[in-house]
Amino acid sequence: MIEEGRDVEGKVLLCVNALLEKKAKDVIVINIREISSFTDYFIICSGTSDRQVKALSAFIQEKLKKSGIYPLGVEGETYGKWVLIDCDDIVVHIFQEPVRAFYDLERLWPEAPRMVIGDDTTEVTFLDQSLS
Repeated sequence: MIEEGRDVEGKVLLCVNALLEKKAKDVIVINIREISSFTDYFIICSGTSDRQVKALSAFIQEKLKKSGIYPLGVEGETYGKWVLIDCDDIVVHIFQEPVRAFYDLERLWPEAPRMVIGDDTTEVTFLDQSLS
């Protein structure tokens, strides 16, 4: 088991569990380490409104800060349609559902290992082996 926040996989768990705690929808983790030069993981999820998208973003940033992790940048918080949180080796994308469907980021890396997390999941304690 990987301890949250202690390494890149732990940082993924920290972010995923923060999203789940605030009821994000359709959470997916994609390992793009082998096919991307700019990050190791994408975490993609949906919120049902601009208010929820903003709340999800704020909550992840709060959890990261408590672990001593500060994002390199955050984009899109003003409007709450699509927020991107760049944590160097992890990029978190929080979309409103129609915006996510329009951009369909998941299709850009169809060969990348991924972990789909069900909406009924309340906590993730480990990543699928394909993501490590």
